[in-house]
Amino acid sequence: MAKQKKHPQGTIAQNKKARHDYFIEHKFEAGMVLAGWEVKSLRAGKAQLVDSYVLLKNDEAWLIGCHIAPLTAASTHVIADPVRTRKLLLNKRELEKLTTSVQQKGYACVALSMYWKQHLIKCEIGLGKGKKEYDKRHTERERDSDRELQRAVRNKGKDE
Repeated sequence: MAKQKKHPQGTIAQNKKARHDYFIEHKFEAGMVLAGWEVKSLRAGKAQLVDSYVLLKNDEAWLIGCHIAPLTAASTHVIADPVRTRKLLLNKRELEKLTTSVQQKGYACVALSMYWKQHLIKCEIGLGKGKKEYDKRHTERERDSDRELQRAVRNKGKDE
């Protein structure tokens, strides 16, 4: 018997801008409906989630703005649209929670990351409130102070 190939593990793409612009309060894991060429491109790590968001419409979730670059070696008879709208697979309870939060409480629904889970591609969705400019500066200051503290702890061990 032939040995089966290992599936790629780990993160394909992250949306770091979403964590900078929003306070993420809830996270959801969603499956994605993809075409064959998209899966091949994702195996090669050719995805960007920078300006992507989730649209909730007719009890369905759609990922908009996700860019998956087509491979040059992909089939020539397929017309690849790199920024097409992709359907996200969530259960009914999760969709209802997302819909009510976005409509009533003023939350935004954004894609945080895309990753492999065994042989499946999953998209992590975050439900968050937008940050004000002073919140962003505060977060940046905290990150800088933590970085300096870690640097000081690391250097203290070297001095001794």
